[in-house]
Amino acid sequence: MKVAIYSRGGLTLQSHELINLTDALFNAGITPVLYKPLTAQFQSELAQQSIHRERLQVFVDAHELDESIDALISLGGDGTLLDTVCLVRNKQIPVLGINFGRLGFLASLGKENIDEAVQSLNARSYVLDKRGLLHLDASIPLFGDESFALNEFTIHKREFSPMIKIHTYLNGEFLNTFWSDGLIVSTPTGSTGYSLSCNGPVVFPDSESFVITPIAPHNLNIRPIVVPNHNVISFEVEGRVDDFICTLDSRKEVVDKSVQLAIKKEQFCFNLVRLNENNFLKTLREKLTWGFDTRNR
Repeated sequence: MKVAIYSRGGLTLQSHELINLTDALFNAGITPVLYKPLTAQFQSELAQQSIHRERLQVFVDAHELDESIDALISLGGDGTLLDTVCLVRNKQIPVLGINFGRLGFLASLGKENIDEAVQSLNARSYVLDKRGLLHLDASIPLFGDESFALNEFTIHKREFSPMIKIHTYLNGEFLNTFWSDGLIVSTPTGSTGYSLSCNGPVVFPDSESFVITPIAPHNLNIRPIVVPNHNVISFEVEGRVDDFICTLDSRKEVVDKSVQLAIKKEQFCFNLVRLNENNFLKTLREKLTWGFDTRNR
């Protein structure tokens, strides 16, 4: 069994935590395959402290994650886990997020549960949450071969631009013109991300839907709307400047306002690993501190 390990590294991940994880995997009979930049960051520590240093394998990019990889572990926050969407792509490799960040809706497992995570991977005693993605079609090539997102697609005005007008259509039928700083189309997974911060609704992950949420709308009667994800949502953008920002999760492009854009459901899913005792309701309660009352302290 092989398990890939990905992280952005940085200050939140310590060398001893990475070494503990790789040693726990080796002890369980699992071969870890580390992201090469991560290995380079901790090269001296791995060489000095890991008893299995000579057996460590590395991968560089998505093309080196083949059918021999049984799972991927993301070490970081939700942003780190979103990076793995472009690594696993349509290969259906299960991804387990261990939270070294802050909130952690997707990477919801705490770093103190590393041993439990390794045991679950080894015994395959976990649940796979199949999370839907969205796909971007455009009249010019955008985002290369990574024109999909797990959380959201956004249209946003440039930092120096006044508001923009976003004419929005469902299956070619006019829905509304949003006079705003931008617009978010989120998946159910992304409903607890950027969309939520713009007063969008929380949507259950298995809902077959998209959430359209305006960013700072200039009409007070405009509200987010939930639509079935079998719709194709298309856009035409107007503004006083010639371009705007388009994003898929954390990736962005500057796009000319003449470009036509459309969002639809992606053909493949993202397999998120969940341990049996963790579920969406528990994550909501913990991350949004529902029921928390300072009077009980």
